[in-house]
Amino acid sequence: MVLLLVGALLPWLTRSQLAAIAVAIAVVVEFSRLVHTPGLDAFRLTTAGALLLGRIFSLWNLVAYLTGVVVGLWLDRLMEKRGAGKS
Repeated sequence: MVLLLVGALLPWLTRSQLAAIAVAIAVVVEFSRLVHTPGLDAFRLTTAGALLLGRIFSLWNLVAYLTGVVVGLWLDRLMEKRGAGKS
């Protein structure tokens, strides 16, 4: 999802640049879960806070984010090849 959003906002970047930005955002969001302030913790208890920031830190989430970026890049490349083949 982050890869798609970054790609929609910055379409002139290369796939590698988009992937690097998406991974950086995912890593920052995941590590932000280690920061605890009363306001931030209160926000995390809301539905929006849980969806945007999550509640607990997990290295497995980073693995899932990286897997998602790799799959997104693969799908993008696949769609490009299919589009080029129809010309």
